[in-house]
Amino acid sequence: MKLARRLIATIFAATAATAASAACEAGKPAADLTLDDAQALYDCLAPEMLAGYKNGPKMWIPADRVEDYRGWTSANSRPANPGFHDNRYLSTWVNPVGAAEYLRYDEENAKMPAGSIIAKESFAVNKDGKATPGPLFFMEKVAAGVSPETADWYYYMVAPNGVPQAVNVVTACAECHMGNFGYRDSLGFPIEEVRLPH
Repeated sequence: MKLARRLIATIFAATAATAASAACEAGKPAADLTLDDAQALYDCLAPEMLAGYKNGPKMWIPADRVEDYRGWTSANSRPANPGFHDNRYLSTWVNPVGAAEYLRYDEENAKMPAGSIIAKESFAVNKDGKATPGPLFFMEKVAAGVSPETADWYYYMVAPNGVPQAVNVVTACAECHMGNFGYRDSLGFPIEEVRLPH
């Protein structure tokens, strides 16, 4: 009975999410979107995104991450597409441990303290301007030497329907972050136009 109720709830949530995202359209190609257009799409999707991420058990991902991240410090005034994460638009939050260091946006010498957690919501926009939720990405800084193959970052992500995603974090996450941003502690910052000061 419990399993049946959970299955029905998951189906209902997926159906509601599909209906909600169908209304989130900019009416112009993704290439023509302004940052204000991106914000309007985000405003339309935001309730659906959060409900989707929170849906269901989180297994190996601490549930409080998904519950709490929108209460952390926001790093951007509007979502933007920096060209990474499959060209999705991203909105970034940083927990209290790492907020001051992250929001310095130090392009050369950034060094996040252990315990820092960065959350990035994402959404995709197709050529017709229709927006759909993407994964919720996390980076968590661990103590020096704990995970040298990922520069001491743990990476994990939650699908739009709330299911934790099992990926090879070295090839799917760390190699890109280290290869593109290794000189600044693997940090991918929001684009300059949307960065919020600390």
